[in-house]
Amino acid sequence: MTGVERCQVGIVGAGPVGTVMATLLAKAGYDVVVFEAGLDCAQDLRASTFHPSTLEMLDDIGITQLLLDRGLKAPVYHWRDRASGEVVDFDLSEISDVTRYPYRIQCEQYHLSRGLAEGLEQYPNAKVLFGHRLLTLEQDDTGVNLCVETMTDIVRYRCDYLIGADGANSVVRKWLGIEFDGFTYPERFLTLSTKLELADYLPNLAYVNYVSDPSEWLVLLRVPSVWRVLVPTDASLGDDYLKSDEIKDGIFQRLLGTDMHVETGHRTLYRVHQRVAKSFGNGRVYLAGDAAHLNNPLGGFGMNSGVHDAFNLFEKLDPVLKGSKTNQSLALYDRQRRTVTHSFTQQQTIENMAFIKGGADEAHKRRRQAMLDLKADDDKRRAYLMRQAMYESLSQAAAVE
Repeated sequence: MTGVERCQVGIVGAGPVGTVMATLLAKAGYDVVVFEAGLDCAQDLRASTFHPSTLEMLDDIGITQLLLDRGLKAPVYHWRDRASGEVVDFDLSEISDVTRYPYRIQCEQYHLSRGLAEGLEQYPNAKVLFGHRLLTLEQDDTGVNLCVETMTDIVRYRCDYLIGADGANSVVRKWLGIEFDGFTYPERFLTLSTKLELADYLPNLAYVNYVSDPSEWLVLLRVPSVWRVLVPTDASLGDDYLKSDEIKDGIFQRLLGTDMHVETGHRTLYRVHQRVAKSFGNGRVYLAGDAAHLNNPLGGFGMNSGVHDAFNLFEKLDPVLKGSKTNQSLALYDRQRRTVTHSFTQQQTIENMAFIKGGADEAHKRRRQAMLDLKADDDKRRAYLMRQAMYESLSQAAAVE
């Protein structure tokens, strides 16, 4: 086709999932182009936890050391009861016999996507095109036609396969007409970042803390530059008020027990969803990451499961691109990753939300006791740590044929 650029694989979205997929393809020698609507990789505040299983995968593309250098090691994380101050701690060093990374790394996802985007510059067969927004796509038996908007032009591409890693509002998913089933939590979630050292005011604070409370639960996360505080808010109060000094000061006063003024670098509001695409793609177009599934942030599974999508999809796409398998083998990606999204990621994050929101009722008491029993039982605790480190989800996916 005259005037049409060609590539073997097009990827929409230069976030963690898109850049991981592009790097896997580039290292294998395939021609890959990443289309990113923004002018840079998004500096998203939401994802900052890398689990042991994910760190092992990322080692295969040479990016784990960057995360180790820039992030914080968090082998221990806490479930805390705000009212009583009770802490249930879990230590990933207990599974050091199965992983060379027996800890979480706390590091903003931007470092991953930006580092990989820069790394792709070394491959003559790879391009990352910022300021390129997908307008339309149309697939046929031999490839996918793309229409892409830049600041000054409309450009056309023809690729053999297309991967939509373009987030919750995925244009790729919408063009495929795939339903995005699930629900949205009624609360708006407010994320505050501060350079104030919260550990100076809250004793025995881990880098990762899930704080249960009936009226105002919290997630307290440490990343290298700041503490991040995630708290639910009443959506009816309006965005401006929810991001106001009055709301911010009240949160920190209740948290720290002091009326000191706390400086914040970010005040970000967003809605949280539990949604899974009815299909993760078909033919020559597939979805990965937030384009395929969304979940609440409790447990840090969202970005990690998206990276797992990328590795699984590459494993299925590689032999197809080599010509040793047909397109039909890509259906296994859909079955494996959609199954594990329902059976693990959605189930686990919904359970986490129920625990952290629990009040003083009998249900909360039962959940608290279940957590204490889990902590006290060596076998159950180990199984729980393997689940939280996402090894169980990988085993579940591999079992699907």
